[in-house]
Amino acid sequence: MISTDTLEDNTAFAKKENADFPLLADPTQKTANQYGVLRDYGGQLGKLASRWTFYIGPDGKILFIDKMVRPASSGTDIVAKLKELKVPSARQ
Repeated sequence: MISTDTLEDNTAFAKKENADFPLLADPTQKTANQYGVLRDYGGQLGKLASRWTFYIGPDGKILFIDKMVRPASSGTDIVAKLKELKVPSARQ
Protein backbone atom coordinates (compact mmCIF):
# COMPACT_ATOMS: atom_id res chain seq x y z
CA MET A 1 0.00 0.00 0.00
CA ILE A 2 1.23 3.48 -0.81
CA SER A 3 -0.07 6.56 0.95
CA THR A 4 0.71 10.23 0.38
CA ASP A 5 0.89 10.66 4.15
CA THR A 6 4.21 11.06 5.94
CA LEU A 7 6.26 8.09 7.10
CA GLU A 8 5.37 8.96 10.70
CA ASP A 9 1.63 9.02 9.94
CA ASN A 10 1.87 5.73 8.03
CA THR A 11 3.80 4.10 10.87
CA ALA A 12 1.18 5.22 13.39
CA PHE A 13 -1.62 3.95 11.11
CA ALA A 14 0.10 0.57 10.63
CA LYS A 15 0.54 0.13 14.39
CA LYS A 16 -3.05 1.16 15.13
CA GLU A 17 -4.49 -1.19 12.51
CA ASN A 18 -1.97 -4.03 13.13
CA ALA A 19 -1.12 -3.94 9.41
CA ASP A 20 0.62 -7.08 8.24
CA PHE A 21 1.64 -5.70 4.84
CA PRO A 22 4.17 -3.13 3.62
CA LEU A 23 3.01 0.47 3.82
CA LEU A 24 5.03 2.98 1.80
CA ALA A 25 5.06 6.75 2.25
CA ASP A 26 4.84 9.12 -0.74
CA PRO A 27 4.60 12.55 0.94
CA THR A 28 5.96 14.32 -2.17
CA GLN A 29 3.11 12.72 -4.19
CA LYS A 30 5.60 11.92 -6.97
CA THR A 31 4.57 8.26 -7.26
CA ALA A 32 0.86 9.07 -6.91
CA ASN A 33 1.22 11.61 -9.70
CA GLN A 34 2.99 9.09 -11.97
CA TYR A 35 0.17 6.58 -11.46
CA GLY A 36 -2.47 9.22 -12.19
CA VAL A 37 -4.34 8.87 -8.90
CA LEU A 38 -4.13 12.48 -7.69
CA ARG A 39 -7.31 14.53 -7.70
CA ASP A 40 -7.36 18.26 -7.00
CA TYR A 41 -10.14 19.04 -4.55
CA GLY A 42 -9.05 22.65 -4.21
CA GLY A 43 -9.11 24.75 -1.08
CA GLN A 44 -7.66 23.28 2.11
CA LEU A 45 -7.95 19.72 0.84
CA GLY A 46 -5.68 20.29 -2.15
CA LYS A 47 -4.57 17.17 -4.00
CA LEU A 48 -5.51 13.78 -2.58
CA ALA A 49 -4.88 10.31 -3.94
CA SER A 50 -7.79 8.16 -5.06
CA ARG A 51 -8.05 4.66 -3.57
CA TRP A 52 -7.17 2.49 -6.52
CA THR A 53 -5.63 -0.98 -6.52
CA PHE A 54 -3.02 -1.71 -9.18
CA TYR A 55 -2.31 -5.34 -10.00
CA ILE A 56 1.21 -5.45 -11.40
CA GLY A 57 2.69 -8.56 -12.99
CA PRO A 58 6.20 -9.89 -12.38
CA ASP A 59 7.28 -8.20 -15.63
CA GLY A 60 6.22 -4.80 -14.25
CA LYS A 61 3.20 -4.46 -16.54
CA ILE A 62 -0.11 -3.37 -15.06
CA LEU A 63 -2.56 -6.27 -15.34
CA PHE A 64 -5.62 -4.49 -13.97
CA ILE A 65 -6.61 -1.29 -12.16
CA ASP A 66 -9.50 -1.43 -9.71
CA LYS A 67 -10.91 2.10 -9.47
CA MET A 68 -13.90 1.06 -7.35
CA VAL A 69 -12.09 0.00 -4.16
CA ARG A 70 -14.40 -0.71 -1.22
CA PRO A 71 -12.35 -0.57 2.00
CA ALA A 72 -14.74 -2.87 3.90
CA SER A 73 -14.22 -5.72 1.42
CA SER A 74 -10.91 -4.86 -0.22
CA GLY A 75 -9.06 -7.88 1.21
CA THR A 76 -11.62 -10.32 -0.17
CA ASP A 77 -11.85 -8.38 -3.44
CA ILE A 78 -8.06 -8.53 -3.90
CA VAL A 79 -7.95 -12.29 -3.33
CA ALA A 80 -10.77 -12.81 -5.85
CA LYS A 81 -9.07 -10.61 -8.46
CA LEU A 82 -5.72 -12.39 -7.97
CA LYS A 83 -7.47 -15.73 -8.58
CA GLU A 84 -9.20 -14.29 -11.67
CA LEU A 85 -5.82 -13.09 -12.97
CA LYS A 86 -4.42 -16.57 -12.24
CA VAL A 87 -1.73 -15.27 -9.91
CA PRO A 88 -0.31 -18.24 -7.98
CA SER A 89 -0.74 -18.21 -4.23
CA ALA A 90 2.41 -17.70 -2.17
CA ARG A 91 1.34 -20.79 -0.21
CA GLN A 92 1.61 -23.07 -3.23
